Amino acid sequence: MTALTLRCLLVTVCLAAPAQSAAPIGKPVLDVDAGDQERRDSIVSLPLPKGVQGACWLKGPDGRRLPLQVDGDGQGWFIIRDLKAKERRRYWVDMEKKPARGRPECELDFEEGALLFSYKRRLVVQFNQTPTYPPNEETSMVYRRGGYLHPLYSPGGSKVTDDYATNHLHQHGLWSAWTHTRFEGRSPDFWNMGTSKGTVVPLALDEFWEGPVHAGFVARNRYIDLLAKPRRIALDETWTSRVFAVGGGKPAYRILDIHIVQTAHSSSPLEVLEYHYGGFGIRGHEFWNVKTNMAVLTSDGETNRLRAHGMKVRWLAVSGTVDRGNAGMAILCHPSSFRAPQPIRVHPDEPFFCFAPPQSGPFLITQDQPYRASYRIVTFDGAPDALFLERLWKDYANPVGVSLNIEPAKKDSR
Repeated sequence: MTALTLRCLLVTVCLAAPAQSAAPIGKPVLDVDAGDQERRDSIVSLPLPKGVQGACWLKGPDGRRLPLQVDGDGQGWFIIRDLKAKERRRYWVDMEKKPARGRPECELDFEEGALLFSYKRRLVVQFNQTPTYPPNEETSMVYRRGGYLHPLYSPGGSKVTDDYATNHLHQHGLWSAWTHTRFEGRSPDFWNMGTSKGTVVPLALDEFWEGPVHAGFVARNRYIDLLAKPRRIALDETWTSRVFAVGGGKPAYRILDIHIVQTAHSSSPLEVLEYHYGGFGIRGHEFWNVKTNMAVLTSDGETNRLRAHGMKVRWLAVSGTVDRGNAGMAILCHPSSFRAPQPIRVHPDEPFFCFAPPQSGPFLITQDQPYRASYRIVTFDGAPDALFLERLWKDYANPVGVSLNIEPAKKDSR
């Protein structure tokens, strides 16, 4: 499929309301509640009835408008730029104003099987749907991998991830896989691709979009047991990812969400055995292969790699020397994720990290019991700010309260 064809298939961010759905009587309004914490650049979402899914704007009490983006599932998204703790605010749904013209804040482009996401015209991340090629002809094609994120950029434009790491060719930016497993009596390894015991292959790109609030994609992968003859599909995996229109001020930062769902392909379960890594992996910048070029910080304030390994954390930040000074990323684990707070694998010398629930013991992935995990990736320039990251995690874990209500139409006094 060509880039032009893909561009023509972009999901529309303001869905037209179905003709058979009458608009609600009165004015639809959204009432938001900050709760106990201050909100800044806070991402808000809620399901919307069909009668208001055609709206593209909200109007605040100060008369200013902010974009409302409605996805294909009828979920409405908007961003609250500031809201004091315990403050409540009402926004009126504008059913008449048309969407803004021109390029959206969160933009999507295409390049040779990859999706490139930008915010305010600056690259945030690239999703490699089509399998990429190893860095040289001497490297076995068994290491080819698709369905992962790389490069990931800081707000200043520095890459903070690596791909086909020199001494770990199976590690790719931000990716997911399991290492020590049991499936139908065999022991496939979907992580260490060089063993040819298992692999993860991209299956389909179901959705992709751009818009004023977020841009993103829905993609599916398959976990293949290569020990079976013929090979067998063990898991079906779905990634839903969004890049949000936040972090454009000071300090500048970027936000990317990833939601992972894995389900057994057949009635045969996949047993993930206890192991010190496997799950959602992160490979940091190649400069960080020099241990002194990189620093670690956990949500509990731990900076020692050996002590950080195995900790159950809300978030993990890694940062250090890159090609344009200093930059880094933080990975926030949502409390709804399986076994959250998840334990982490922190390599003692190399820039490899992993949220690894198998550290807490074995578990099954079945058709009735899928595996679910959600992460928020934050990139920044300079050193990590623990208070700032904790605020972002609290906002992620406990989002703004919001409800849709109908404000009665005013009676005509004439």
